[in-house]
Amino acid sequence: MRKRILMLDDNQDILDVVKEALSYERFEVTIASESENIMENISNYKPDLLMLDYKMAGLRGDDICRQVKAHPTLNNIPVIICSAYLNKDDILTCGCDAIITKPFGLDELIETVNGLLLVDQRLETGD
Repeated sequence: MRKRILMLDDNQDILDVVKEALSYERFEVTIASESENIMENISNYKPDLLMLDYKMAGLRGDDICRQVKAHPTLNNIPVIICSAYLNKDDILTCGCDAIITKPFGLDELIETVNGLLLVDQRLETGD
């Protein structure tokens, strides 16, 4: 079964490139450009991994990450925060599992996604 990724970013160009790259790697990718109703979208889509832009209009990625990590049925979803913001210590306080600094290369993106999903898969199988 293909792993499902939900990406939220207010930059359509980034969404398009990331969706193309991750789809090529055989992930099922859904993209969103607005944070409105994002928790409902996450609950309905049930992604295996979330990618969130740190700074957006409306809810920021770190706020959404905190909500996900505090949610009783969503808290096990790995979260990647994508940001041009340079203070990683501030971002890590939201409980995210990884940070990708913008601009990022596709190799770094794929390596980070695969790393988190592989860890997640190992936990499911007990390896």
